Amino acid sequence: MPSLTTPLSPAARTEALRRLGEEELDVLVVGGGVVGVGAALDAVTRGLRVGLVEARDWAAGTSSRSSKLFHGGLRYLEQLNFSLVFEALKERKLALQTLCPHLAHPVEFLYPLQKTGIDRAYAGLGIGVYDVMGAGRGVPSHLKHHGKRSTYEAFPSAKPGALTGSITFYEGQVDDARHTMMIARTAAHYGAIVASSARVTGFARTAGRITGATVTDLETGTEIAVRAKHVINATGVWVDEIQEMIGGRGQFRVRASKGIHLVVPRERISSRTGIITRTATSLLFVIPWGNFWFIGTTDTDWNLDLAHPAASAADIDYVLEQVNALLADPLTTDDVIGVYAGLRPLLAGEDESTSKLSREHAVSSPAPGLTAVAGGKYTTYRIMALDAVDAAVRDLDAGTGPSITENVPLLGADGYHAAWNSRRLLAERAGLDQSWVEHLLNRYGTLLPELLELVEADPSLAEPLAGAGEYLRVEAVYAASHEGALHLDDVLARRTRISIETWDRGTVVAEEAARLVAPVLGWSDEDVAREVEHYVVRVAAERESQTQPDDRTADAARLGAPDVRVGASA
Repeated sequence: MPSLTTPLSPAARTEALRRLGEEELDVLVVGGGVVGVGAALDAVTRGLRVGLVEARDWAAGTSSRSSKLFHGGLRYLEQLNFSLVFEALKERKLALQTLCPHLAHPVEFLYPLQKTGIDRAYAGLGIGVYDVMGAGRGVPSHLKHHGKRSTYEAFPSAKPGALTGSITFYEGQVDDARHTMMIARTAAHYGAIVASSARVTGFARTAGRITGATVTDLETGTEIAVRAKHVINATGVWVDEIQEMIGGRGQFRVRASKGIHLVVPRERISSRTGIITRTATSLLFVIPWGNFWFIGTTDTDWNLDLAHPAASAADIDYVLEQVNALLADPLTTDDVIGVYAGLRPLLAGEDESTSKLSREHAVSSPAPGLTAVAGGKYTTYRIMALDAVDAAVRDLDAGTGPSITENVPLLGADGYHAAWNSRRLLAERAGLDQSWVEHLLNRYGTLLPELLELVEADPSLAEPLAGAGEYLRVEAVYAASHEGALHLDDVLARRTRISIETWDRGTVVAEEAARLVAPVLGWSDEDVAREVEHYVVRVAAERESQTQPDDRTADAARLGAPDVRVGASA
């Protein structure tokens, strides 16, 4: 089983920052969400000299707070946007079968029917068309109609008498934060110069053309002058802020739409499949996730702090109300283990509600030497990245060929299926229970030997974390040594999902995890204490925000926790 060793280590970051200050780039990509890292991978695999900078952590914004689905979008089909659905279904297939089968897999959903006759005909036609369009698109073509009896057998928690039947079909599921980080790591493997905790604070101009950027290392406060022939602004909901740095409004405007998800224990809802149903304004997803359900989402305007969107008590109550309309045993706030909120960067009209704004994307050139990309959805990140790099290449006139990312698997994907088939033997050789090998293969793929090498050097790393027993100690160490985690929050919120998968939201395991990564990151005892204190304060601020009645009070409560990065706003 091959082991590719291109770590996003502390030493690699130091070297990347040095090179960013010394080398001239063809393209500098700003933004470490899924579109930004996708653009960096696209550009570097075309043979361009590429830099990629992210102000916080990989996927720290929208890209770690999605519904974690690769899907075509039933709502877009209702809007008769067949091209967007077809494009998304193609990308779903690529992700599940070629690009990241170790991170993404099919998941079955049940669409409950609450009326007889027309409800089944209407929903059946729509989902049927969706299934036909998705035939051969990475998930089983397995649409089935169910009567009342079989529906309640599949979904025992359904409210008695509420459902007349159901339709089941498949979508794709992905760990968005790990997926985004792995794209960044793959871009680095192919030669991109990548650095997180590196914020663009200004732009350089020559004769009216953007020729680079000032980047501040948020770990030290050091400023770096980066020279680049072209800059791609892929900062999502921050696109307009970047545009303001060059002195004006761009050719499109972005509005932030907040979506929240609740995390509840798997045993609180008895269902063989996930659930998708309609609400008055959107779709409601009940998504299986290991020992949990993710339930969401909302779709509301947000014009407060972009870095840390807060879920209010009103948001939580709304989601509970919607899901409880289906359940015999209603959920309460006491059932909620975790909550997360994210912001969708929607292309804005002047008066539309966010639920009606376009999920399509746009690419523009607001100034010579600069390309901006925004809108879209997680599933179609690769197309957005491709379009942005196409625009940059036209400006560069570099004679560069077309995108090849359709045929560039992420690190860990190559040989994954063979490794999965060999998981029993791998477990025997590693001295691990097979269930742990399966867990690791579905998070690291064929990079598994890199973790086993760490375990061989320190067998205690094969033990589960004392405060979060679904993860091994080695995973915390590897997050810092290979996956670019610079802070405790990066480890607990994005490399793992401990921050939303434990009742204490990671506060119990915080000290253990901090001490595990301390030797890798060069932390002193004082640094460990500071990181743990910051994490505990962050969790407390989030809990407090979720008791507030509205967005404004929730935002104020969340901002009570300062950012751990030097120079970063709260």
